[in-house]
Amino acid sequence: MTERCLLIGGMGFIGLHTARAFLDAGQDIVVTYHQNRREPDFLKADLGQRALVEQLDVTDARAVEDVVKKHQVESIVYLAVPALAGVSPADEFKTNTQGYLNVLEAGRQARVRRITVTSSVAIYSNVKTQPWREDMDLPVGSTNPTEAYKKALEVLGLFFGQRTGLDVIFLRVAGIFGPLYHSMSNLPSRLCHAAVKGTSPDLQSMRGGPPRAGEGRDHCYVKDCAVGIQLAHAAPALKHRVYNLGNGRATTPAELVAAVRNAVPSFDVKLEPGGTEAPTYMNLDRTSAEVGYRPRIGVERGIAEYIEWLRNHPQ
Repeated sequence: MTERCLLIGGMGFIGLHTARAFLDAGQDIVVTYHQNRREPDFLKADLGQRALVEQLDVTDARAVEDVVKKHQVESIVYLAVPALAGVSPADEFKTNTQGYLNVLEAGRQARVRRITVTSSVAIYSNVKTQPWREDMDLPVGSTNPTEAYKKALEVLGLFFGQRTGLDVIFLRVAGIFGPLYHSMSNLPSRLCHAAVKGTSPDLQSMRGGPPRAGEGRDHCYVKDCAVGIQLAHAAPALKHRVYNLGNGRATTPAELVAAVRNAVPSFDVKLEPGGTEAPTYMNLDRTSAEVGYRPRIGVERGIAEYIEWLRNHPQ
């Protein structure tokens, strides 16, 4: 009998694909959502069967405990994050602290095998040395909410696990793109949506300004990320608590545009020149050696697949 895993935030963007990866690996799951229940075609057949669904507010400690007990879950993947916009600083803080504690404590009480928490490449934002490795020192200061909260979640979760004996691990995920992504914060998604719609992408409003042609970043297709989460969470024994999870190389905006053009030859966009001096990406040696993760689809194939999905599922 396989272990039943609770995916908190399992109906979010990364969560839905992670649910599929767990099901494909033969694992039954419980997925939660806060306000928006989504049932993509790649999950519909399993919802209510091998994938049970619960509405959950993680800031409600009793509700978290009840879901864990009701389904007798044996492990937890924590994917929940407040929305990037429309949430007050106080609510954002509450979800990232009280909600997080509720999940850790419910897992401790239930003696789950492991809690896997999704962290972010954003925590490396002010680290100058490349490529980024898990054992690098991180500055205390932060320049954006994701960077700040993910650092805090790692520090607090690691200490909670140390104090209680709970197995807590963190996966620092790269910039993720693919089907069901909706905030348009990252460049691959803006390019793919514009190409399918036959419009020009809005690059001026991107955080940090319009991207430069040679400004390499660690972009990762969501299905690769989902498989990596499943592999790390299922690993029977791990030597470390923190793992990088991305594409393992820097992909430039120019390369992204070229990949989009392969799928949509008429697509055209002008990029700002420059940006070749500081490609940023995460080293995957630790994750590859310990859990067997390597991106199987990659950015170029991922973009082609994403564009095909958008053609059949207009957003």
